[in-house]
Amino acid sequence: PSPTQPIPSAPPALTRQTPVTPDDAWGVAFFDTRACRKRIERYRSEGMFQPPSTRDSIMQPGNAGGMNWGGIAFDPQRQLVIADSMTLPFVVALIPRDQMDQQLNDPQYDDWEFARQRGTPYGMRRHSFVSSLGIPCVKPPWGQLTAVDMVHGTIKWQVPLGDTPFIHMNLGMPSLGGPIVTASGLVFIAASLDDRFRAYDVETGKRLWEVKPPAGGQATPMTYSVGGRQYLVIAAGGYKSDSTRGDYLVAYALPR
Repeated sequence: PSPTQPIPSAPPALTRQTPVTPDDAWGVAFFDTRACRKRIERYRSEGMFQPPSTRDSIMQPGNAGGMNWGGIAFDPQRQLVIADSMTLPFVVALIPRDQMDQQLNDPQYDDWEFARQRGTPYGMRRHSFVSSLGIPCVKPPWGQLTAVDMVHGTIKWQVPLGDTPFIHMNLGMPSLGGPIVTASGLVFIAASLDDRFRAYDVETGKRLWEVKPPAGGQATPMTYSVGGRQYLVIAAGGYKSDSTRGDYLVAYALPR
């Protein structure tokens, strides 16, 4: 049997797939970086094919990471795939069956996700690998928008997607949702947890437009035309406590 899944030679990986090391620690302040470094030193990280363990282990990409749930957009005229991806490691551990109830009631795991995995010897717990400030513990970017040239198997452009809280820099944020691309060469995406809806030039990745809907647009937009005018729609409902919650369906009219 093969020790890993097949590893494609092209295109290049869109997100980090390497083990997380202490040098990858990052924070908005010295104390934050130091705390992340200490956690990395304590955790296990052997790369994306490491087997499960009862020891706290870092997954990179995480279970929500890599190319995102929103899927891809394809530009047939330019033969480009537009993909939203994120680098958000998770900490995961197996729980022996006889320790499951104890850990479920342990206050230190109050905000962890649990799976009982009934019928197996182990349950599971996991948590996004973030600092006490709620920011990922590894170096940015944590979210990116990428155009992949499908003819040559190369990355045409790649840009950070999303502004970071506290320091408000475009370092790329985790996201949930996918892009769409129009025949005129515009890429629209609203998935980032900074709650912005953006448009990019499909040829260069240059940001052309940005707006903040009344709630997070963690969804994939759609577009349609009525009476000769094109509209852009996003379901803005937010995501858990990570973005602004709401109950909106927002439509924007493109200029004539």
